[in-house]
Amino acid sequence: MADAPRFDLPTIEAESAEFWAGMREGKLLLRRCGDCGALHYYPRPFCPECWSEDVSWQPACGKATLYTHSTVFVNDLPPFNEQVPYVAAVVDLEEGPRMMTQIIDCAVEDLEIGMPLEMTFREVTDEVSIAVFRPAGA
Repeated sequence: MADAPRFDLPTIEAESAEFWAGMREGKLLLRRCGDCGALHYYPRPFCPECWSEDVSWQPACGKATLYTHSTVFVNDLPPFNEQVPYVAAVVDLEEGPRMMTQIIDCAVEDLEIGMPLEMTFREVTDEVSIAVFRPAGA
């Protein structure tokens, strides 16, 4: 029997290779605009504020606050079906950008909007790691 298709793996292209290499090294890389100074996530080759192509990589510090969350009880797509229940969340990075992620190492009843979080990384495959968050100091 063939392996089930994976729906959690990114397509790594030349434009995003440095971002995914950073994730493997335990760094979440953001983009900073050299013209207007805006910092943004998800990484793209231009600034979403002023459309400048003068953007460079900057590592995030790893701190965030919980903006919102939802517990996922049903997900039929592999490998998520093996992870339920899990907490899908949106966090505000200390640098400003907002991102979707998962919260780990925390009971759902202990989650509070605005709570401080810290970043850690989950190895998905030998080539891919992703940023996830847990309560600060956990």
